[in-house]
Amino acid sequence: MLDSNCFNQDCRDCQRLAGFLDNVKLKYPDYHAQPVAPFGDPAARLLVVGLAPGMHGANASGRPFTGDYAGLLLYQALYDFGFSNQADSAALDDGLVLNNCRITNAVKCLPPQNKPTGDEIKRCNRYLAAEIETLPDNAVILALGNIAHQAVLRAYGLKSSAAKFGHHQCFQLPGGNVLVSSYHCSRYNVQTKRLSMAMLADVFATIRSLLAGRD
Repeated sequence: MLDSNCFNQDCRDCQRLAGFLDNVKLKYPDYHAQPVAPFGDPAARLLVVGLAPGMHGANASGRPFTGDYAGLLLYQALYDFGFSNQADSAALDDGLVLNNCRITNAVKCLPPQNKPTGDEIKRCNRYLAAEIETLPDNAVILALGNIAHQAVLRAYGLKSSAAKFGHHQCFQLPGGNVLVSSYHCSRYNVQTKRLSMAMLADVFATIRSLLAGRD
């Protein structure tokens, strides 16, 4: 189990997000509509960091990248590279198990229009920082998108200028872990051809090599 400091199901520190979730729950009573917990192997050496839960994805299912378009690419890549037992993630009871991988978000609550404010990102960062502290030595952190990239740097107490975001870029972090950054696997990025499955596969091939070389 992760330390309780890594996640608080009852957190309502961001008034805008808490109020928005209350309204979403009224409109969609069957949705999770609460902070979304990290998912996967508690002892994982790969931590995947996304932006925030999607309205009809993680916010509905209660599991990161589950039930939305971005999850289709991510979970396929995790399966292809041996981090999961199946290629899709549909619901909490679908039997999905992650191996040596855990998935979380920079912001644990659904933000309006999928756009958290800078203040909300900062306020939620303590949970990401606590989770990073649970990682074993020589771990790899995959940041999907610039906001996740910046959130990881903040969690380490680093300035944003310490490592510029770029697709398929690797950065050595204090303490020996490595940050690998990628474009987010969102529908928009795929439709505009900013990111393809082949490009995401190349990122995971690098991650596999990093993990193998740091055993």
